[in-house]
Amino acid sequence: MCMPAFPFEVCGSVEEARSLMHEALDRWFDQVVPLFENGKAPTIIDLSRHFSETRGALMGSVMQAMVEKAYHHHIHQEQAICPECARILKRKRFDRKAVSTLHGEFNLDRPYFYCQICKVGFHPLDDVLAMAPERHQYDVQEKAVKSASKLPFEESADQFSSLTGVGVGDHFLHDTLNAVGDVATLELVIPDRKEIERRIDEVSRSIGTPPILAVGADGAHMPTRAKAKRNEKRGQGSWKEAKGFRLYLVGEKGRIVQIASWHQIQDAEAFKKDLSLVAERIPQDRVRVALLADGAEWLWPAMTECFPTGRPILDFYHCAEHVHEVGNSLFGKGELKARQWSEAILSLLSYSEMDDVLAILRGMRPETEETGEKVRNLAGYLEKNRDRIHYETDRDDGYPIGSGGIESSHKYVCHTRMKRSGAWWVIASGNNMLRIRCAIVNGTYERVFEHYATHPRRSDEEC
Repeated sequence: MCMPAFPFEVCGSVEEARSLMHEALDRWFDQVVPLFENGKAPTIIDLSRHFSETRGALMGSVMQAMVEKAYHHHIHQEQAICPECARILKRKRFDRKAVSTLHGEFNLDRPYFYCQICKVGFHPLDDVLAMAPERHQYDVQEKAVKSASKLPFEESADQFSSLTGVGVGDHFLHDTLNAVGDVATLELVIPDRKEIERRIDEVSRSIGTPPILAVGADGAHMPTRAKAKRNEKRGQGSWKEAKGFRLYLVGEKGRIVQIASWHQIQDAEAFKKDLSLVAERIPQDRVRVALLADGAEWLWPAMTECFPTGRPILDFYHCAEHVHEVGNSLFGKGELKARQWSEAILSLLSYSEMDDVLAILRGMRPETEETGEKVRNLAGYLEKNRDRIHYETDRDDGYPIGSGGIESSHKYVCHTRMKRSGAWWVIASGNNMLRIRCAIVNGTYERVFEHYATHPRRSDEEC
């Protein structure tokens, strides 16, 4: 895609380049000398503070010298080929671009070419150097987006500027994170099949048997709002469900080995489509699949279709919540008898004594209609999920019986960043944030960002 840089020997000697860099170093050292002239030697913190304040200017000068020497031919080229019609164009002018990197900032004059026929303008040097259209280059953007995925944009901008010395604004972080999120497709965010197989092999060797692959799914409500039009107030907020799934291996001593997390504010059909794509990357004949979820109707059809050999397991702790709710209604919240009754029911369920539990519930005569309704609902809930309640066998076979894996994924991926005070998300921006956070959890963020950095984008200057 990019033309190679000319070596120093073609554009001038290595010594010439070294001389330019030494000049930059000399100018920087001239700023250090006054620190030793007041009769008191500087402390470590004095030197560190001075280096932090001046490092950007020094490294920017060095980088500029290297670029101008190594790319001398490209900087001074007089002709270029139109990328649309292949006409030979003459240089129109030089455009100055401020280039900001993690190690310094400098200005670069680049030749500009324009085709009158195609109405296309471009800077060939930008492609040669793989420069970002924005002032802040990709090294800044990569780290800044990662920072913004963890903290509110304004707070992240302050912290990033303080730690790196590179000043960024909250609007820049917001826009850049959305730009990266736009290309963070499920195909990129989820590890590829080769990486998934590597993780399975690693766990298989450590435990000596095919590992358990836990597939957990659940929903979490996110604060959303409609996107306001220009000069209009923001629309009223509403809560929408982010549907998510997490796949992980149960390693040695129950250690969780992450495979993939994916959360999006979407409908059940889109959830099923996403889960299906991930299922295609799993060598299901090499793992024992456990399907973990609560009683939500939209979850199970997608999970069982995508993982037909999986063992469906109703989340024991979600089931326990229903049991305790009925116990409290029967005997009073916080009462010893309520706790004893609930624990007795759960003990029977833990040993898969479903018939006994249903017989107890159906034989009860609650004092109030409200409590009676809760008892009937619990019986219906257990009957509906009868084929997913086999906790004794699950434990014996080493399967997890709780959906804590997906619950913790929701809390980390969604809640800690999305549910902050005053935060209401436009759905598109919220989903972009979730994609970035999933990529970080999955270990694929660098791959996502590389795709973004190499995805063709035009700068505002190219018109």
